[in-house]
Amino acid sequence: MIGRLTGRLVASLAMAVLALVALSSVSRAENPDKLRIAVILASGVESGWDGTLIESLERVKAAKPHGLELSWKYTDPLWGDDAGDAMRLFAESGQYDVIWAHSTYSDQVKKLKDEFPEVLFVVTGSGNEGLGGNQYMLYKRVHEPAYLLGVIAGRMTKTNVLGTVGTFPADDVNDSINAFFAGARSVNPSIKERVVFIESWYDPAKSAEYTHAQIATGADVIFQQTDNFKECEAAKIICFGSNQDQSSFSPTTIVSSTVIRWDPDITHVVDAWWQHKVEGKPFAGSTERIWRGMKDGGAGMAPYHGFEATLPQPVISEVEALKAKIISGEFQVPLDVSAPKPN
Repeated sequence: MIGRLTGRLVASLAMAVLALVALSSVSRAENPDKLRIAVILASGVESGWDGTLIESLERVKAAKPHGLELSWKYTDPLWGDDAGDAMRLFAESGQYDVIWAHSTYSDQVKKLKDEFPEVLFVVTGSGNEGLGGNQYMLYKRVHEPAYLLGVIAGRMTKTNVLGTVGTFPADDVNDSINAFFAGARSVNPSIKERVVFIESWYDPAKSAEYTHAQIATGADVIFQQTDNFKECEAAKIICFGSNQDQSSFSPTTIVSSTVIRWDPDITHVVDAWWQHKVEGKPFAGSTERIWRGMKDGGAGMAPYHGFEATLPQPVISEVEALKAKIISGEFQVPLDVSAPKPN
């Protein structure tokens, strides 16, 4: 009796295990293995803002979050109705799970998000409206590494005149310019600030003209946010890049750069999509600005690429110590988004 009862119990357990294995196999088979992203670009991959997104997508693709195979298609620079039309085409095609509109595009997304509730929309940067739901609003600040670059500039300037060439006086541009000058003033209270905006996200000719004017008024260090370093080369002065490691643009002049890293933001979006698709959780896009700094891997400072041989070692040590304090949270870089003013 005991033997027969045990045999039946074993058989029942075996059948239950097989059923669970079969159910698990079905579940795994139903899980998606691909995530397709349509990217709307504002300036093109030559610009730091757009280029860093593609670089970050490559790194996240290699990491394969949730075992997903990431793929993407990006557009030429688009704005306004053209951007909205492209988003609609991507959404209607049914071939894309995420539409990543990489700048101020919430006006266009607002017209589409409810019509395509299964598409996750992303907007980035200043000027966007937090719509929530299936629109995820991401923000980016690089004021922390900009502060570190300012410390180097304050130590290295001979004229005590520092220049910066910005795009627009937007919140997420002002913050890094103000932090750059704050870092410089923290080690050199005598500096004079030169600030100019080209009023464009990408205009190499105007960038060169305005950079030349900065140098002509005595600036011997330029924080270049508009991607043109020819004038720095001609004047044989040092410059700093913005948003991406721009050393390859001008190896003889660029000491370092602020670096945007979208990796944690992309991972956040992938996780949200996975939880919706696989676990049935509603999309819950933010209505407030969320940004991830150096501590969270969302921003950084580019390597010196050989300039460590010419920079004074005490300056390098000072910057590295301060960087460690920022990452640990021991030191917080002041956040100032007011319009920068020259002194």
